[in-house]
Formats: sequence, C-alpha cells, structure tokens
Amino acid sequence: MPGPQDAAGKVTPLRPRRPCPECGKPSSRADYPFCSPRCKDVDLNRWLSGAYAIPAAEDDESPGDEVK
Repeated sequence: MPGPQDAAGKVTPLRPRRPCPECGKPSSRADYPFCSPRCKDVDLNRWLSGAYAIPAAEDDESPGDEVK
C-alpha cells in the first residue's frame, strides 16, 4: 500500500505553498506563512502599532433610547 511518499521519494505536502503576505516570495517552513523572520516581525509590528484594525459599525441609537 503506497504511503505519503510516491515512487520518486517525494513527500506529499500537508498544505499548499503560498507566497509571503508581506513581500510575495515563497514562504518558508520555519516562518510559515512568511518567508523570513523579518517579514514576520514587520507584520507583528503592524498589528501592535494599530495599522491593522477591524472596522466597527456605529449604531444610530443610544443605549438608553427606546424604540416606540
């Protein structure tokens, strides 16, 4: 019964290779989904500095207002 390796000895990847979200280079196994520790740190800095934000919708009503 064939295992995850084929006749050529190649290992079937568990997930497809994706480009680095920062620079577009192929991702590395050690820093997945990034290509290097530098790109990983750039992304972390953007999260910590607030450059990435989830938009919030403002309600028209105040919490104390009642709808009649």
